Amino acid sequence: MAGSGEFANTRFLTVAEVAAVMRVSKMTVYRLVHSGEMPAVRFGRSYRVPEAAVEEYVRHAAVEGHSETA
Repeated sequence: MAGSGEFANTRFLTVAEVAAVMRVSKMTVYRLVHSGEMPAVRFGRSYRVPEAAVEEYVRHAAVEGHSETA
């Protein structure tokens, strides 16, 4: 299988683990996955998110010196 080694060292997180890391609900993570904002792999009926994808999403979501709340 060509390219099978690209995920050899990848750590995958469950939706619940991603939600805990990001401190959001599991439904929020599912919305991010279904909208394509966060890449995920489907194994059977469950999703796994590469740990690097979570780090990348948080890095790009962070806005330095600016708050969305009043």
